[in-house]
Amino acid sequence: MPIESVDRNVIHRAYYYANCDDFLNVSEAEIRDEIVQHSMQFDLTAQQNIAWNEEIRILKQVMRELGDSQIAFEYTIPRMGRRVDVVIIRKGQIFLLEFKVFEDEYPKSAVDQAVDYAVDLHNFHEASHETDLFPVLVCTAAPATANNVELRNHIATPMRCNEQNLASEIKRISEAFDTSKTINANAWVNSSYKPTPTIIEAAQALYAGHDVREISHKESDDNDIAVTTACIDEIIENSKRNGWKSICFVTGVPGAGKTLVGLNIANRRHRFNTGDEEHAVFLSGNEPLVTVLREALTRDQNEKRKQHCADCKASHPGRNCDGCEFDLTKGQIFAETKSFIQMIHWFRDDSLLEGHPAPIDKIAIFDEAQRAWKKEQLSKFMRTKKGQPHFNMSEPECLIEYMNRHQDWATIVCLVGGGQEIHDGEAGISEWFNALNTYFPDWKVFYSDRMTDSEYVGDSSVDELLSNAELHKRSELHLSVSMRSFRSELVSAFAKAVIDVDIDEARRLYAQITEPNADGSMKYPILLTRDLAKAKQWIKDVSLGTERYGIIASSGAKRLRADGVIVPKDIEVEKWFLNGKDDVNSSYFMEVAVSEFKIQGLEIDYAVVAWEGDFRFVDGNFTYNNFSGSSWSKVNKKIDQDYLKNSYRVLLTRSRQGFIIYVPKGSNDDITRDPKFYDETYEYLKSIGIVEI
Repeated sequence: MPIESVDRNVIHRAYYYANCDDFLNVSEAEIRDEIVQHSMQFDLTAQQNIAWNEEIRILKQVMRELGDSQIAFEYTIPRMGRRVDVVIIRKGQIFLLEFKVFEDEYPKSAVDQAVDYAVDLHNFHEASHETDLFPVLVCTAAPATANNVELRNHIATPMRCNEQNLASEIKRISEAFDTSKTINANAWVNSSYKPTPTIIEAAQALYAGHDVREISHKESDDNDIAVTTACIDEIIENSKRNGWKSICFVTGVPGAGKTLVGLNIANRRHRFNTGDEEHAVFLSGNEPLVTVLREALTRDQNEKRKQHCADCKASHPGRNCDGCEFDLTKGQIFAETKSFIQMIHWFRDDSLLEGHPAPIDKIAIFDEAQRAWKKEQLSKFMRTKKGQPHFNMSEPECLIEYMNRHQDWATIVCLVGGGQEIHDGEAGISEWFNALNTYFPDWKVFYSDRMTDSEYVGDSSVDELLSNAELHKRSELHLSVSMRSFRSELVSAFAKAVIDVDIDEARRLYAQITEPNADGSMKYPILLTRDLAKAKQWIKDVSLGTERYGIIASSGAKRLRADGVIVPKDIEVEKWFLNGKDDVNSSYFMEVAVSEFKIQGLEIDYAVVAWEGDFRFVDGNFTYNNFSGSSWSKVNKKIDQDYLKNSYRVLLTRSRQGFIIYVPKGSNDDITRDPKFYDETYEYLKSIGIVEI
């Protein structure tokens, strides 16, 4: 039945929902008015009204032919910030209709959009996990085309229909795949939606004003993003109220959402705070992450600006838009994102300007705080690059000192990944503790109860390292469930077991992770191959819609170029991560691989993980190697070995939905690619039980 009332404080899952009889017995004008009434849009455009009128007219005839069915208009997909134009529920099946009114061809991007809806619902909409989903692109004026539909794990290949054959095609496909299964349509429409967005999607949603609860999957009562955010908010408010200087250390497994927590705090307190008493900034030493997020936010906001302006001009011819809140250039939008997300080095350099007061920001969120530079590295940099020969501080000390210049209160939030130091000179968390204990003992320290683990503090203890500080242990400051690999939170543990050569644990976890779905496919596929062409084809075949895939490899993978895998030091990362399938610079072309340095903090849906001879399995253990000039040499320093090991930990935890490991065969004619550099690694991975293709 139609929705009966409007509550503007509630985001309705559908703007209009009815069974077939009710839909047919109500006039087109009444249906349109119901949709408009529930629309949250502040400025309904003429184009949108025309589109709804056409859709309703066409679907009146479609529903007459289909009979016993239910229909919903504008069904919300929260994670994507979009709505499915129309959903038809028939015979236990869900048809997802993306309309392009008056369109006379079938754009590939629109096909992918329809498929994306199906993928998203299958993954995150509780009632759709085991329900057959049929994406349909309806281009009303396009020619009829054959629809050879196949189902794979409840998601159908996309259908292309026009106004004339839409009803007959839905009826034909529905009967062809009829399993006599029934769906409670009301329950489906109102089913819970538990999304786990990519960091790019999350940043865009938060920047657009969405609440973190709308875009995060609450896995447990004790450890989730909303709980951690609330804990930090409480610390910030107490710091403001009591004039504290406070610092929080947030830990979490790879992909658990530490960056999302930081973006959420920074976004709300930077962009939506109307007073002058606080500002927040999100800081990262991860330049690729900063570059990609800034560009993603700028593109997203710019597209919304252009769409609004086009709709406005079409609806109000001759209107002067000067001064409108959307009257911004792309450069102006980019400037705003720069104030929200900054490189940590720029923030640090501001603190070194002579006579510079405290920063405007009362709240500073440091992403990947374990990657801050230790004293020797920063002193060397300041001596050689900045001409300051007497500089003698670590980066953590420098940053705390800058925030300490505030006369009243300040809060620092450190987002910490354990065992993820991959750059020479990275301090880990010990330099933060040393700076606090030695120079800033009056700062109140709030830390996760997991900070005691060896991957954070080594052989020391928090009490020893912070003997002079006031300590507050908070379990809410740890995120224990990975969001990146939403199909299996065990992937990060599996990666650790593999690189630690814990074979029994790796086997046990692999069996759980790759548990088969009902159709025999792996829940989270992890495969192995020595054929790069096979790896590339598999990744293309398994991905749907705009799910992103690409090749990743270690920065030391110098000899993979003989197999056609190039890992450049410099790459336009924003194009690799954001551009579409029609752009050779995008990840989809699989012509260029990104390294651990470029992908840390980011993720893709599916990856080819190319395994080079730098991290080489020999006689039961991994060995550490570096290719320089024209030959390999051993890596002997423990810290450099740790960096290399952590590089592979990063590579094995960047895929949200699955990956395939490619181990080259090498060549007997090339001493730098001796097969023995790769064969034993391959056999080791195979012994874990990883399925080979």
